[in-house]
Amino acid sequence: MIFYFSGTGNTRWAAKRLAETTGEELHYIPDLLRQGISRFVPAEGERIGFCFPTHGWQPPRLVRDFVRQSEFEVNDSNYVYALTTCGDNMGELMTIFRKDLQKVGLRLDSAFSVIMPESYVCLPFMYTDTKEREQQKIAAADKLLQHIVQVVKERRRGIEELEKGATPRLYSYVLGGYFNKRMITDRKFMVDADVCTKCGKCAKVCPTDNITGTPPSWKHNGTCTCCLACYHHCPVHAINYGKITRKRGQYYMRSEI
Repeated sequence: MIFYFSGTGNTRWAAKRLAETTGEELHYIPDLLRQGISRFVPAEGERIGFCFPTHGWQPPRLVRDFVRQSEFEVNDSNYVYALTTCGDNMGELMTIFRKDLQKVGLRLDSAFSVIMPESYVCLPFMYTDTKEREQQKIAAADKLLQHIVQVVKERRRGIEELEKGATPRLYSYVLGGYFNKRMITDRKFMVDADVCTKCGKCAKVCPTDNITGTPPSWKHNGTCTCCLACYHHCPVHAINYGKITRKRGQYYMRSEI
C-alpha cells in the first residue's frame, strides 16, 4: 500500500509510477482523513510507502496528522519507505518524519527525495521554473524513479538518498518551523471576481475541501495546507495569494489532470 498526498501533481505522478511498477495500491491521504479510515493491516511481507511533497522543509501538516491518527498492524516482514518531492532540497524532513512513524510503531527502512518543478511562489525569492528547467527536472526525476522502484522492489533497507541542502537543520527547524507555524493559512487567498470564469476547478482540486462557491471563497477553518493547487490550476490566473503572486507563474503536472 502507498499512502500519498499531492497538491500540484508532482507527488501523485511519482506515487503512481511506484504503484504501477510494484503492484501496490494507492491510498489518497485526504480521502482517508475525510472517511475517518485510520486502521491498516498490511498483508504479510507487504510494502508500505508514504509519498508527499516537502512543505517548508517539513512534512505537510496533513500528512503528519494522518500518521498520528492512524494505527498500523505491522511486523518485521513489512518494508516501510518514504519519498518526498521538492523543488530544490528538503532539509531534515525525513528525520522529522522518521520520528513521527516511530511514535506509531513504524520503522522507516529507506527514504528518498525527488527534485521536481517548483510550485511554491509565495515568497520573494520563490518562482516557478522555466519550461526548459521543468522538462529537465521531470526527465531527471523519471530516471531517478526507475532506480527508486528497483530499491523498493528489492526491499533494500538502510537506503537514504536525500537532497538535504547546505544547512538542513536551519532549513527545517528554524525556517521551516516558522513557516509551518505562521505561514500556512488561507487568509491571503483572493480572487479577481471580474476575471473568474466560475469553472469551479479550484474547489475540485482542493485536497481539504476548503473552497466553496463561484467565484470561490475560502472557509478559514484551519484545514488549508497552502499547497497552492487552487492557484496553479486556475485557467485564467484569477486566484492569487496576496499581491506577490500576481506576476508569478503557474505550474501543475499536466499528465495528472
